Amino acid sequence: MSENIRQTILYLIQRFSPNPPLFVKFIFLLFTLFFLGVIIYFLKKTTFIDRIFLQDFVEFITFSSSGMSKSMGAFMKIKERLKSQNEDEAKLAIIEADDLLNEVLNKIGYKQEESLGEKLDEVTPDSLSNLKEVIEVHRIRNNIIHDPAYRFDFEEAKRILSVYEQAIQNLESF
Repeated sequence: MSENIRQTILYLIQRFSPNPPLFVKFIFLLFTLFFLGVIIYFLKKTTFIDRIFLQDFVEFITFSSSGMSKSMGAFMKIKERLKSQNEDEAKLAIIEADDLLNEVLNKIGYKQEESLGEKLDEVTPDSLSNLKEVIEVHRIRNNIIHDPAYRFDFEEAKRILSVYEQAIQNLESF
């Protein structure tokens, strides 16, 4: 049976190879359009084109890193929390800044499974100039998490956020 099918296919290929009939051309055109549509659909669904081509093009045109603008944009939203003069909002801003620093460290290649404290142990002062201050503010963040009654003033909160901001800028420019 399969030999018979193979011979039939070979006969059809030999018979129509110089000039295939219009219906065969139409069928192959439909297959081509279908698979081209599938490729375009999946390229739009994924971020492959954005990551490989468009992101590099935008960075080239604007002379800035797109990753840096996203992190700093998120950090500006975090700093907005201090405007309310609410201590809970300030605590939340510090926690979010700590999480953002952790995300930046993940992006530049540190192990995602590790905690921020473990990552900071691996960071060198060459890559993060204010490493001691970052470790100090990370301890304050841990105090905020583990002790809900932990108190500080808004000037201290501003200082803590400025340490995180400087650390994120240093890491992204490294």
